[in-house]
Amino acid sequence: MNQTRRIILHIIADWTAATLSWLGLFLFRKSFIEASKHGYEIPVNHDDNLLLGLILVPLFWILLHGISGYYNYIFRRSRLKELQHTINSTVIGVVFLFFTLILDDSISNYRDYYLSVALLFGFQFLSTLVFRLILVTKTIHNVKNRVWGYNTLIVGCGDRALKLYQELNSAKKSEGFFIKGFVKIKDECQLQDFGTTVLGHWSELPRLIQELQIEDIILCAEASEADNVTPIIDCVQNEEIHLKIMPDQFSLVLGMVKMNNILGAMLVEVDFEVMPTWQKVLKRIIDIVVSVIALILLSPIYLIIALIIKFDSNGPIFFTQPRIGLKGKFFNIIKFRSMRVNAESSGPQLSHDEDERRTKIGIILRQTRLDELPQFINVLIGQMSLVGPRPEREFFKEQIVAREPIYQRLQRIKPGITSWGQIKYGYASNVDEMIDRMKYDILYLENMSLGLDFKIMLYTTLIMIQGRGK
Repeated sequence: MNQTRRIILHIIADWTAATLSWLGLFLFRKSFIEASKHGYEIPVNHDDNLLLGLILVPLFWILLHGISGYYNYIFRRSRLKELQHTINSTVIGVVFLFFTLILDDSISNYRDYYLSVALLFGFQFLSTLVFRLILVTKTIHNVKNRVWGYNTLIVGCGDRALKLYQELNSAKKSEGFFIKGFVKIKDECQLQDFGTTVLGHWSELPRLIQELQIEDIILCAEASEADNVTPIIDCVQNEEIHLKIMPDQFSLVLGMVKMNNILGAMLVEVDFEVMPTWQKVLKRIIDIVVSVIALILLSPIYLIIALIIKFDSNGPIFFTQPRIGLKGKFFNIIKFRSMRVNAESSGPQLSHDEDERRTKIGIILRQTRLDELPQFINVLIGQMSLVGPRPEREFFKEQIVAREPIYQRLQRIKPGITSWGQIKYGYASNVDEMIDRMKYDILYLENMSLGLDFKIMLYTTLIMIQGRGK
């Protein structure tokens, strides 16, 4: 099954539905509302707004559906979800179109307003839902009949894994799992006696996911393997997969699970998403807009700082260093240089309040956080966000993970110029402080919202103005 082709098909269906609904409203208003106002019917071909509306209005609906995340996971649809999303998006879209395109119309009475809104909602909702139900019914039919499915690994080699495998294979209607094999949690594996395919140990999951193009992982841990559940989740959290677990593991991932379906095998899904799609899109838009404005407005300050750094000490103006970003990918962070050249000639070191490696201007830059200003470039190109956990070097990350494996969960989101932990602790002087700072970043991860981002940015601005940066 080709996901891109299916997404295009859904976009075409939504575009067609939006075109038909807007055309229906336009014709009705011309034939009845405006005709009753003027006393005669106005020919449609005399209105230039028709063609413009038939282009811009469907485009608006496609953007709205995209921002809401509708085109994600296009093969994992249900008719109930289609109904819910169509109602929600139609309400939001109609309200927006009413205030932008309908409210300023010349009308004879308010009844025409109400009628226009009701008709637009009815046309848009029904036409969109009909097309979507046709497509999702076809998808469900192909999944249930094992025409389409998701490459799947079962993590576990005990009785529970075998029972699930037999249940999925014997079901008359498939749930879409194409089982590629089993993965051991511990060295022993009972399933080898049943002729099943055992592909390796759970620590090899990242490699297996890439090689076998795995889309789903089902975790079936025995009671004696409960301690391995959290490490397995952390191992795959940065992979593009859907993780499902057996019900009796609820307590181990409390707050991260959601029911998958009712009639099939009893599975729950671990939800790695930290923000709704629309909030993630809006967060990225804010990152871009603020970064562009900052780079333009602060350009004189950039120039002044660059000149001072150049005259203060020998070496480059900017300092770049590999850091770990989203999903463990490396990128080069950009900062104004605040230390002497070759400050880490004897190996990676963290700065502290009495650090003699700092230059004269470097002390001021770090206290006011002005050394972080070039990171707006990292934000603009998508490597960082305005708010997010501070990115660490691999050398220190390994030390943190050895003591606090939960740190790896921070890689679910982009690192930021500032963070909750940065406000509380500033620049960490040792691994202990990095772990203390991490606790606030984990708290941010579990409570991410645009409102919290604005609060963190506000406090960061106050720290910069007051020069309280550590």
